[in-house]
Amino acid sequence: MDTVNFMDEELIRDPFTAFSRIREQGPLARCAIPGVEQPVWLVTRYDDVKMVLNDPRFVNDPANVPGAGADNMAAQMLQARGVPPEYNKYLLESILAFDGVDHLRLRRLVSRTFTARRVLELRPRVEEITEKLLDRLPEAAENGVVDLLEHFAYPLPIIVICELVGVPEEDHPLWREWSRTLVSSYGPSFAEAVRDMVAYIQELIERRRAELTGDLISGLIQAQDEDGDRLSDTEMVTMIMTVVVAGHETTAHLIGNGTAALLTHPDQLALLLSDPALAPRAVHELLRWCGPALAVRMRYATEDVEVGGEKVRRGEAVMPSLVAANYDPRMFGDPRRLDITRVPDGRRETHVAFSHGMHYCLGAALARQESEVAFEALLRRFPGLSLAVDGDDLERDLNPGAWRLKALPVKL
Repeated sequence: MDTVNFMDEELIRDPFTAFSRIREQGPLARCAIPGVEQPVWLVTRYDDVKMVLNDPRFVNDPANVPGAGADNMAAQMLQARGVPPEYNKYLLESILAFDGVDHLRLRRLVSRTFTARRVLELRPRVEEITEKLLDRLPEAAENGVVDLLEHFAYPLPIIVICELVGVPEEDHPLWREWSRTLVSSYGPSFAEAVRDMVAYIQELIERRRAELTGDLISGLIQAQDEDGDRLSDTEMVTMIMTVVVAGHETTAHLIGNGTAALLTHPDQLALLLSDPALAPRAVHELLRWCGPALAVRMRYATEDVEVGGEKVRRGEAVMPSLVAANYDPRMFGDPRRLDITRVPDGRRETHVAFSHGMHYCLGAALARQESEVAFEALLRRFPGLSLAVDGDDLERDLNPGAWRLKALPVKL
């Protein structure tokens, strides 16, 4: 098979079809990534993707590859995006980049914020925020049309995660803009966003040191004060940055993508309208069918490993394709069909939209809950909701690693 160009227009405009075609040509494909000097292995089939994500022979930090290590392709990508070298550590030394004991050390510091019990306790607050946002939707409409992404899908998760972390309400719009820049731009604007975020977090930490509360920042400060070896200053900044950005970007676009999917599939919309208790099952299916994350960060083989009958050599990078795995007919019958009753009980998770293994998404339970509350309340309040444009005319952010709308114009 020819080397796949990750910037190929077909992959960006219709990743569901394009990655499925690549998957059926073979379990692995060579893939050229912007800013990366050599091709990486694209892993496409469901069983192989889960194996790579759960196998300790694949690491996130190339320095953990025995011998000479491996080229840090994330660093190459940052250089291509114009990030000043002095800011690399804030993007390369996050919980997402660590393996083994270092990853577990950082994960334990924040995991209590996202336990099933804590998320359940948050539900009344999530419902309260949701209802207030829905109250304001008619006021935001112009000529009967409102952008649901701007006025509902984004504000809901950013308010929730900022309250959890300890970001003041007046600063929420800053994070919205920084996150938007971080996930979709290159060059000076990207570098400027990173600089501003780091400076803001450093100042917020100092303010919180003077008056600890019950938020995540206070918890991290206390952990550092009790034992400095548990958390460095850089790790604290990167942790806060990662949690806030990851804690709202993907959820916002899951709500946006999911709403668009339901509105273009009247049979599934009717099912959910007639039985709101289907919301947990619907969220799982929407994560599989139109989840915003198409792939996860690259892993590096610490030794020669066979994947899908192919040999991946020590030091080589692999990139598991979530979208290819979630559309794999070996796992999902008729995968292109949206079926919100696909998951039998709404609890068992078969998709890999939240990754798998040690790096399974910390905020998965919160993201599912926010989405369940959002869909249930939105359709209860506005049962006649419809798209204001044809589904094919919805404008998307043409990013090779994500599936995101630029706007979601609807009639209430």
